[in-house]
Order: sequence, then C-alpha cells, then structure tokens
Amino acid sequence: MKKILAISTSSPFDGQKIRDALDTTLIYAAIDQNISWLLLDSAVLALKKGQSAAHLGLKDHFKAIKTLEIYDVEQVYICEQAKAKYHLTDDQLSVNVITLNKPQQQALIQQQDFVVTL
Repeated sequence: MKKILAISTSSPFDGQKIRDALDTTLIYAAIDQNISWLLLDSAVLALKKGQSAAHLGLKDHFKAIKTLEIYDVEQVYICEQAKAKYHLTDDQLSVNVITLNKPQQQALIQQQDFVVTL
C-alpha cells in the first residue's frame, strides 16, 4: 500500500480547492490507500466548526469534511503556526487533527510515496 499525502494551502473560501482536496482524500480512502491530509496556511479554516459558504455562492463543503471519519481517514494534520495565527483550538475543529510544526511537516512529506498539492 502506497503512502499518499494531500496538501492544502488555500482558504476554504477560495473556489473549490478545499473541496477538490477533500474529494481526492476520500477517493484514495475508498480504494484502501494510506491517505493523509495536511492543511497549511489559511486552509486550516476549512476545519473550523459552524461555517457555511452558501452566502458566497459556493458549495457548502464544510459538512462533507465530517465524512473523513466515515472513510476512516484518521491522519489529518494541520500546521502549528497556522493554528496559532487563526487562534484555533482543537475544540473548535470539526475533526480530530494532529498538529505539526515545520520540521514535523517536512518529515511527514519525506515519508510519503506520493504528494498531491491542491
């Protein structure tokens, strides 16, 4: 089984980039691949509870993020600096995450067979 890492760097309000990353992650999980998702920069805001993008005319993918649990995607990582920048706590996030600092992120990337940046 290959190790695959999806990386998101864009805001959840920046078009469909987060939705594409979520779909990619779920597809790999559905075919029993070892998939992880790393959210950097403003992408961490996609995991904040109680959001909606409907008023912006975007598809509401915030609820779909909860399906990660259904597909047994347990390796969701977020950037420690981004988490601090946006004043996020684990209680404010819609799924369980593992917070990584920069060296840990680099180590995670090095461990992967494939890295997809969306």
